[in-house]
Amino acid sequence: MNLTLKIWRQKNANDKGKMVDYKVTDISEHMSFLEMLDVLNEQLVNSGDEPVAFDHDCREGICGMCSLYINGEAHGPDREITTCQLHMRSFKDGDTIYIEPFRAAAFPVIKDLVVDRTSFDRIQQAGGYISVNTSGNTQDANSLPIAKADADEAMDAATCIGCGACVATCKNSSAMLFVGAKVSQYALLPQGQVEAADRVMNMVAQMDAEGFGNCTNTGACEVECPKGISLENIARMNREYLKATSKG
Repeated sequence: MNLTLKIWRQKNANDKGKMVDYKVTDISEHMSFLEMLDVLNEQLVNSGDEPVAFDHDCREGICGMCSLYINGEAHGPDREITTCQLHMRSFKDGDTIYIEPFRAAAFPVIKDLVVDRTSFDRIQQAGGYISVNTSGNTQDANSLPIAKADADEAMDAATCIGCGACVATCKNSSAMLFVGAKVSQYALLPQGQVEAADRVMNMVAQMDAEGFGNCTNTGACEVECPKGISLENIARMNREYLKATSKG
């Protein structure tokens, strides 16, 4: 395939940035999207130009670092996959592909397609954990029976990889699906009950402090989430927050 790529280039956070056109040729439909970008970067390096900066790590759909906005969709046209799992067979010869970084005030651009998502880390650090008793009197991991339905729901919430597609696709740049998933994975388990009130209060407060918008229930976040995280987690977070505030 021969393609035209329109890629966002931005030297740093203070640079205005702009879309730049590139041509790539002889792209195999069996290549992943990131492999296609590797081909472009090799071409740019060989011609003495600056390669396009983009995040990636596992290339197996686990880490979420590869997040790109492709033709107006977070992670591209396919569903429940990350950018690194997107293959070029999803495009046609002669296509023009727009490639941009995730856009949100809380995700400032570092360079080109790389954004700073440490705001998610700070939300997680605000309460996305449980305290562990290391006194020597710890309980066995299997000593607390948990209903399978609850365990399954907690596991579904825990599959969130923090890629930020929910934020990028939301017209309000809301992080409530991410925070809802992180709150839910503990709220559904007995181990998470001790700090439940502090957890949801602290994580929501940090989310607001980071500058994320509010949820208006458009459902776009669930559609674009590569792990299929359900909107039910936002509802659960709201219930947990209401319980926490009613207790003072």
